Amino acid sequence: MDKEITSFNHAITITERKNMVVSGVKKIDNFDNQEFELETTMGYLSIKGTDLEIIKLDTYQGNVSIKGKFNSLTYTENTKKEKEDSLFSKIFK
Repeated sequence: MDKEITSFNHAITITERKNMVVSGVKKIDNFDNQEFELETTMGYLSIKGTDLEIIKLDTYQGNVSIKGKFNSLTYTENTKKEKEDSLFSKIFK
């Protein structure tokens, strides 16, 4: 019996501000060396810093390992597209 994993526990572990493991990741929306945008089980997570790169990606268990220097972590309830739509709708009202 094959079961698809639909629920992950979410946790973040940061070691010495230069290594991070994020669990409960559903999807990586966007990333570069200064920002990662992840959809997690607890909402959207934006990670900002310098020299950021993916070290390990486990899509089956929903774990991502990132290295670099971390400056901020921000959660939002909305998806990135919803945030963009709301910004544009406010500007053009």
